Amino acid sequence: MKHVIIGMDPHKRSATIEVIDHRENVLAQGRFGTDRDGYQAMLKAGRKYPHRTWAVEGCNGIGRHVAQRLVADGETVLDVPASHATRYQRWPQLTRR
Repeated sequence: MKHVIIGMDPHKRSATIEVIDHRENVLAQGRFGTDRDGYQAMLKAGRKYPHRTWAVEGCNGIGRHVAQRLVADGETVLDVPASHATRYQRWPQLTRR
């Protein structure tokens, strides 16, 4: 299987993820709690893809704790500044018109 990116939008009590492949096809998505059980379920969902990188919005802010947990569990994590995440989220809406 090809490399995937697991994009994450973290919040105080939940994190939403979307798994995309090299062609930007959505392979999976989900919303998970940030408690121990929710984090473990999210990690398990991500580990279904052997070649993965987590792209976490705001690793220096709201996403810091979940990013640190991922790194501690041996995951590769990239910080996505909120300004870049917003641009990416808006782009598909603009092309659908």
